[in-house]
Amino acid sequence: MVIQMKLDKSLLSGSTTLLVLSLLRSGDKYGYQMIQDLAVLSNQTFMLKEGTLYPVLHALEKEGSLKSYVKQSPTGKDRKYYTITKSGMRLLTEKTENWNIFAGAVNQVLQAAI
Repeated sequence: MVIQMKLDKSLLSGSTTLLVLSLLRSGDKYGYQMIQDLAVLSNQTFMLKEGTLYPVLHALEKEGSLKSYVKQSPTGKDRKYYTITKSGMRLLTEKTENWNIFAGAVNQVLQAAI
């Protein structure tokens, strides 16, 4: 049984870029696929809306961390896919390191006996 807890959206906003880059590390994806994958991988904790995802994708593409291309789906509909660049991989490494330091420090404080 999975217990759903309402997540403070401010916690997600600082990690959206990290999550998106992490999803693309395993291969190219289109927007809706990223939304679905993130929900599944997080046990429905991260339920991104298109209005949250697409500005992040566009900003990452503008800075060179992602590239996009259009490919036809099996149903004949064109889909815009995103792929991570070398610059994006460096950014992912940097953000992962920063996240690990941050999470470790938060956990230290939470576990400290005062």
